[in-house]
Amino acid sequence: MTAPPSDEIRHRIENSVSWITLNRPEAMNALTWEQRERVIALLTDASADPAVRAVVISATGKGFCAGADLRGSSTGPTAGGDRIAGDVSRMIRLGAQRLITAVLDCEKPVIAAVNGTAAGIGAHLALACDLVIAAEQARFIEVFVRRGLVPDGGGAYLLPRLLGPQKAKELMFFGDAVPAEDAARLGLVNKVVPADELQETARAWAERLAQGPTRALALTKQLVNASLDGDRATALAAEATAQELNMTTADANEGVASFVERRTPKYLGR
Repeated sequence: MTAPPSDEIRHRIENSVSWITLNRPEAMNALTWEQRERVIALLTDASADPAVRAVVISATGKGFCAGADLRGSSTGPTAGGDRIAGDVSRMIRLGAQRLITAVLDCEKPVIAAVNGTAAGIGAHLALACDLVIAAEQARFIEVFVRRGLVPDGGGAYLLPRLLGPQKAKELMFFGDAVPAEDAARLGLVNKVVPADELQETARAWAERLAQGPTRALALTKQLVNASLDGDRATALAAEATAQELNMTTADANEGVASFVERRTPKYLGR
């Protein structure tokens, strides 16, 4: 895999938070293939790194992510030329779907700090995150229908779970822009803030999560995500197993001890 130029994906770890910043403002942060692979790798690294306890995905400029870069190399090094049956589905599975899955499966809580337009796979990248903070001028667009395309990158999986099927179909059938305030009213966004408060709000939330019981948060994320796909018996069995596993962690012992001793817990993420 060819790495993208270092400035196209900015990355830093600060106060136990992994900051992943899309940085192609001139293209409204439309994702190239190389950028997508870098984001996936950083999310995978965050899961495995005990020094990382939360993740923020943000962007520079006026747009969060305008979707896949259809004019660039977003589909990979073999894009272009004649396609044969199976090429497109393979491209989607190995590309956009891997990106969304990397967010959903990341073992650390992931926050989207949406500064502007999130369209297509860019909208799904934001909505796959565990928490979404949006600037007042942000908007979300299921742009696929405007291009004569079927929603991909997990859109038909994510939106019905967030909105219900009727509203999800409305957004996907018409492709209208949903302003941040409307997105919050619908439940797509947790909080809307002025643009100049976006980064600081994301920082405050991420650092609060980074001070929490990291493994308990990871297990909670897994339980909530899985509950949308299974039945009650499966969900309750998974909950009991998760609590069993969690009680072996140092943070669970610290949480119980701090309650008994009437003091503030100090979690280490282990």
